[in-house]
Amino acid sequence: MASPFPGMDPYLEPFWGDVHHRLITYACDQLQGLLPGHLRARVEERVFVESPDARNRGFYPDVRIVERPRRRAAETEPIPGVAIAEPLRIRIQDEEMTQGYIEIIDIASGRRVVTVIEVLSPSNKVPGPGRELYQQKQQECKQGGVNLVEIDLLRAGPWVLSVPEISVPESHRTTYRVCVFRAGSHWVGEIYRAPLRERLPVIGIPLRASDPDVPLDLQALVDQCYRNGAYEEDIDYQREPNPPLSEEDARWADALLRKQRRRTGKKQAGNGRTSAKRRRRNG
Repeated sequence: MASPFPGMDPYLEPFWGDVHHRLITYACDQLQGLLPGHLRARVEERVFVESPDARNRGFYPDVRIVERPRRRAAETEPIPGVAIAEPLRIRIQDEEMTQGYIEIIDIASGRRVVTVIEVLSPSNKVPGPGRELYQQKQQECKQGGVNLVEIDLLRAGPWVLSVPEISVPESHRTTYRVCVFRAGSHWVGEIYRAPLRERLPVIGIPLRASDPDVPLDLQALVDQCYRNGAYEEDIDYQREPNPPLSEEDARWADALLRKQRRRTGKKQAGNGRTSAKRRRRNG
């Protein structure tokens, strides 16, 4: 089943760890067949260490580990006659995290990096090591003559694109946005509009100076993520998305969901995730 939204589905944000991995994988696959000779699209990762404070600022992590509730110690019955040693419990202060991105490389020139494509994650936006590493990557691309494409499909978090928000007119400060910096154009950035109520754009991916741009269909990527991830089983459209929409967008979304019969009755507060109990009942 397809998403009820014409563009980006705001209910996907709580599932961003999985969505992000799918987006960069599908984008890499979509681009590979369009690239001219000697160019290759590759998924790469950078690693950073994140503190608990950074993880507790209300943003979803890139990787989510779900643990079933453990029985309390008082409820655990030891095996008769077996003495269990007492372990030393150590609080881990920092956690190693990864950020995936796409590099387009030229194998004919010693695997030179031509273009970097970033699909922003919460760790790029929340203050901390992840954001600092991302900002460093932005500068390295600009100074190293590498094209940089930034795709921001997250409503949570501040503006972190290479083009300062103050430089962007209101017409292009849309719910979602894409920024393209071409190699050698340090003072010129391209901004693509991506409003909530419209189809996501097909953007041009810059390559070498002698190559034409290749298209990347963002809507096709999101549709593929939604379909292959079977998110219709995990999303509860009766509830408000997290983060919540503006009052005007919430009214529009409510009418849209009711028209498509994805919402009935009174809408509820919540994070938009379908509970396990509801999934079992619907299944």
